[in-house]
Amino acid sequence: MSLAIFDLDNTLLAGDSDHRWGEFLCAKNLTSADDYRLRNDQFYAEYQAGSLDMHAYLSFVLAPLRGKSRTEVQALQHEFVRDCVEPMLLDKAFALINQHRIAGDRLLLMTATHTVVAEPVAARLGFEQWLCSGVGIDQDHYTGEPEGLPCFQEGKIIHLEQWRAKWVGTTQPLPAMEDTWFYSDSHNDLPLLSAVGHPVAVDPDPTLRRHAEDNSWSILSLRD
Repeated sequence: MSLAIFDLDNTLLAGDSDHRWGEFLCAKNLTSADDYRLRNDQFYAEYQAGSLDMHAYLSFVLAPLRGKSRTEVQALQHEFVRDCVEPMLLDKAFALINQHRIAGDRLLLMTATHTVVAEPVAARLGFEQWLCSGVGIDQDHYTGEPEGLPCFQEGKIIHLEQWRAKWVGTTQPLPAMEDTWFYSDSHNDLPLLSAVGHPVAVDPDPTLRRHAEDNSWSILSLRD
């Protein structure tokens, strides 16, 4: 048995759900469209360049939810998955997930995307376990601010270590890191890719592709 970890955006999805969420908020008139779109695009460019301040980005993207109740946000989540995520689903992604499930492997989704977006998408993909960036909630209402360490770059390793620690001494101990797979498209995930025994670059960005080729890592496409 192995542990199979999957990144979300541009790995299991044909697109970036976090960036698409920003566009969705604009379309719903939940924020000033022109200014928001410009800043959202700037943050996405910084992510691609590997220079993103994740805490600043999360504060930006969560601000429109400030003061909204869980019930209000759940309605938005349902609409977002139906209208925006469904078109990004990939048949080969479901097949890959099922390949590991049939093999009896433990499955984990890990993404820097915040929980408002990541949790319903993880459920749609059939995951029972996921790790993502936290959001603040106070008395059942969203604070509009992130919570905790973002699940991003080196932060993914810390989140994984904390999650693994919960299974120590249980009847279902996790496989060693040498028996762990991690699928990702982004050079931002190089810290975790370098820490597992089976790193796989999925439709990788140019930086990750070069690193994968230099280190003889597997390279896979879920879109071809």
